[in-house]
Amino acid sequence: MSQLTNQELDNIFMKHLFFIMTLLLLACSGSKPAQQVAQAATMSQMRFHCDSDTTLINDLLAKGRQSGLSDANALVEFYARQLLGTPYVAHTLEGDHEMLTINIHELDCLTFIENLYALTRATQAGRYSWRDVAANIENVRYRGGQMGDYSTRIHYISEWIIDNHMRGNLVEVTPDIPHADYMVKNIDYMTHHTSSYRSLKDDSVMVEKIRSHELRNHRFPYLKRSWLNDKAVKAALRSGDFVSLVTRAEGLDVSHNGIIVIDDAGDPYLLDASMSGGKVMLEPKPLYKFLERSKNNIGIRVFRMM
Repeated sequence: MSQLTNQELDNIFMKHLFFIMTLLLLACSGSKPAQQVAQAATMSQMRFHCDSDTTLINDLLAKGRQSGLSDANALVEFYARQLLGTPYVAHTLEGDHEMLTINIHELDCLTFIENLYALTRATQAGRYSWRDVAANIENVRYRGGQMGDYSTRIHYISEWIIDNHMRGNLVEVTPDIPHADYMVKNIDYMTHHTSSYRSLKDDSVMVEKIRSHELRNHRFPYLKRSWLNDKAVKAALRSGDFVSLVTRAEGLDVSHNGIIVIDDAGDPYLLDASMSGGKVMLEPKPLYKFLERSKNNIGIRVFRMM
């Protein structure tokens, strides 16, 4: 039997060291490997909009199964189109106590993409019960995939992608898009505007909990609005990508979320739960034109399911 060279021994050692360090990091952070999903909260910890939430989710999953689709982006777009016309309703997650809110009948821009993620992940796993969707909503909505109090919910997209990327749920592809740039901001809007948040108005302890998770001098990638009609940029985007609109507003990273849909001409459009439109809809103008509506929308960030 031939002996291993020193270089080959070094390679084997480094592979084992990397594996051990990965396990240690997961153990220290309390994270789970990507293939594991957080257990959904108990029934007593769930809040439903109405009795038919579970029925509608099961019906959507049945349609997803019948579609025969397995690609994550294709499923995200499929489910987004199934939800067209769903009313836009803000603040559906708020209450006296943090609960795992399941509401497929009323969506805002963030709960819209959370539900798309959850429906897609359940379908890919071959699981077709609303309970699996609930587990996936908890997994993507809360830090470490586990619901606790209000502070455990991830409130900023910048932390949302860091946490979910670490756990193998999502990846940010913005840096891979041609002409991507970077900015540095403090992401701390909530603790500077506590009166705007029901759970922060009269709770100094909760304010400090939220402050501990806000980001200082945070550097993140974005694609400037002026590049969105560039051919190379459009070629890098895919239907079913999650997209967030980057804002110049102080203390905030993004102002709105949705998914990208590419038309036959190769132009990206925004499919979103629209506050101005009052429902889930496909915006009538291409994405670069849509962003021109507001001077505060200075670009986009793009995420994809792993």
